[in-house]
Amino acid sequence: MLDKLRIINQRFDEVSDLIIQPDILSDQKRYIKLNKEYKELKNLVDKGEEYKSVLANLNEAKEIIADVTDEEMLEMAKMELDEANEKLPILEEELKVMLIPKDPEDAKNVIVEIRAGTGGDEASIFAGDLYRMYTKFASSKGWKTEMEDFSEGTSGGFKEIIFSVSGEDVYGTLKFESGVHRVQRVPQTETQGRVHTSAATVMVLPEAEEFDIDLKMSDVRVDYFCASGPGGQSVNTTYSAVRLTHIPSGIVAQCQDQKSQHKNKDKAFKVLRTRLYEQELQKKLDEDSAKRLTMVSSGDRSAKIRTYNYPQGRVTEHRIGLTLYDLSNIINGDIHKIIEELKLTENAEKLRATDDTL
Repeated sequence: MLDKLRIINQRFDEVSDLIIQPDILSDQKRYIKLNKEYKELKNLVDKGEEYKSVLANLNEAKEIIADVTDEEMLEMAKMELDEANEKLPILEEELKVMLIPKDPEDAKNVIVEIRAGTGGDEASIFAGDLYRMYTKFASSKGWKTEMEDFSEGTSGGFKEIIFSVSGEDVYGTLKFESGVHRVQRVPQTETQGRVHTSAATVMVLPEAEEFDIDLKMSDVRVDYFCASGPGGQSVNTTYSAVRLTHIPSGIVAQCQDQKSQHKNKDKAFKVLRTRLYEQELQKKLDEDSAKRLTMVSSGDRSAKIRTYNYPQGRVTEHRIGLTLYDLSNIINGDIHKIIEELKLTENAEKLRATDDTL
């Protein structure tokens, strides 16, 4: 462990020196990359210093116990030894998890797409419930959410809704949400009180930064049209909505949320870049089978990942066999426990898959 920490300290010193060099400061792409690495290494260095401090206290206490005969000093040394022996394994486990190679995408912001699946109007209502769940969760984390595009359901909710989430380590937290979410409940339109099963698909995409994708304007067709839905006369009668089509891939992105055509165009480009980036990322994931080993990966978007059962107040996370009888809080944004359990499972699998070189 100490050898590993020594290497990390050396790299931290190198990065600390690099990010203040004029040629790095003038190269935005390299600066952003190095700045992210600096922050990650800083957390490791701080935890490493705490570990070394406890280790030093333990060794010092052992020396005092071996050499000193004074009863009071011996008692203090034994207390110090017990405290260090209690802290050390905890710190070692924390460091092992921190030393697991991180997915470089984890620090990115995300674009979330929720689409109503089987279940008609009830599926659209459920898609709206999921949107509200994620925005409340994001708010509790201090993240910012912004609507990109939507298509309303005929009885409420959304046939499709696309929104962005920005903050710290957003993709690393929300990536587990990709997949099919099912709801089992009595729809408002059901007169005989029968429980129906409906579904919605969630896609969480790491947001592409401008230098992640070489997007040629000659490859993009831009169409302007009148927005539909609520928003007042100016939204519905001016050509403010924007639809972008990436001709080589056929990928389409549109935005009609803003009154400004320019703002809609910027938002649509953000979504388009992200979809193109995600397409390339998926190719890498398909090629790198090791990344697909974890059962909590976001690789298979057709997989049923979670069921929300209203009659029993139960939420079941199928990938890890977790069942919680706390549906009302979970659907109101309290998904912390589910995500933490998924993270723990993924980290445990990564630790098992990695040779213990610490």
